[in-house]
Amino acid sequence: MHVDPQSGRVAGAEQRHSPNQDLRPKGMVPSLVVLHGISLPPGRFGTGDVEALFTNRLAGHPEPEIAKLAEVRVSTHLLIERDGRLLQYVPLTARAWHAGPSCYFGRRACNDFSIGIELEGTDDTAYASAQYDTLVHALRAIFAAWPATLGTQRVVGHCDIAPGRKTDPGEAFDWLGLFTRLTSLDMVAAGHCSVGRACT
Repeated sequence: MHVDPQSGRVAGAEQRHSPNQDLRPKGMVPSLVVLHGISLPPGRFGTGDVEALFTNRLAGHPEPEIAKLAEVRVSTHLLIERDGRLLQYVPLTARAWHAGPSCYFGRRACNDFSIGIELEGTDDTAYASAQYDTLVHALRAIFAAWPATLGTQRVVGHCDIAPGRKTDPGEAFDWLGLFTRLTSLDMVAAGHCSVGRACT
């Protein structure tokens, strides 16, 4: 897997297009990766509704709870489905709308400087091994593209930058397993949602 730091395109990802994106602030390069969990309807996988959400195609959905999201404008840079398939909706050099109101060690508006990666899942459902495989490859490629600003220390959960508002990727996410695969250091990667990364 390879990331072109000029175009923000991830070689190896299936390319999609989300209109829910804009330019990062001038001179801003990615310096944070935010991991999310998502499923639509909640707890159901492979429905196609997540892609419809990111591409503004939920209008007229037969399920009222999903149809009411038709006016919501959100996106992600990357989505990893349960079978490990990687989809790209926004170039990594552009600003995806994934974090919402957020803060990381004093820096607000995390969309400005972060890369969003969604994993199809729920807070309390174990993520699939194929998803971790793809995530590790994607993160290594991202780190290689921006080695001065990104690395294992700059990977957080949505829960870390929006505590009290967001809980994903949830207690089911294996932080220790992820960091063990990403580094040879004996890093303590547990307790992500309570380590004080967000602003007070």
